[in-house]
Amino acid sequence: MQQALESDVDPQVVLDLFGQAFLLIVIMVGAVMVPSLIVGLIVSVFQAATQINEQTLTFLPRLIVTILVIIYLGPWLLQKLVDFTTQLLIDIPLIIG
Repeated sequence: MQQALESDVDPQVVLDLFGQAFLLIVIMVGAVMVPSLIVGLIVSVFQAATQINEQTLTFLPRLIVTILVIIYLGPWLLQKLVDFTTQLLIDIPLIIG
């Protein structure tokens, strides 16, 4: 006989956890995407001013900036993720009740 698991987890707690996780994802993705978008905009303005229409000209600078941002901010991003996960694992007994 299989016993149904009943949970006393408050739905608001679950929504708060998802909100915190979503905010962390936005911070992590934004930290990588914003510099890439800025470089893409600068390269596009340069292309429009010089009338150079080369597709690889936009790709390579954005790739280089993205790699540099990941190298530079990688430890900080990883620490944010580890802190969130650690706090979540510590809070599990409190969340469940």
